[in-house]
Amino acid sequence: MTEAPMTQEQIDSVIHMAWKDKSSFDEIESKTGLGEADVIKLMRNQLKWSSFRRWRARVSGRPAKHRRLLKHRKRESKRQTSGHWFRDLSAMD
Repeated sequence: MTEAPMTQEQIDSVIHMAWKDKSSFDEIESKTGLGEADVIKLMRNQLKWSSFRRWRARVSGRPAKHRRLLKHRKRESKRQTSGHWFRDLSAMD
């Protein structure tokens, strides 16, 4: 059984979510049913080559796009015991 082709409005919506920093691939998948590989394939087919390369460079390894990496980063930042840099500067006065 094959899925119905996406409308241009649905494609535009996926592209918009993919460019947004706050939309993770998990969120895109829950809203559209497209996994990360499907989103990459759609972006490759719909964008100009230079735009696709810019987008890939932007999202590759970006914690906000990969919920696993985002959780890992938050966990590591909680482990840091030192204060903020601006607190350290105020102590220098």
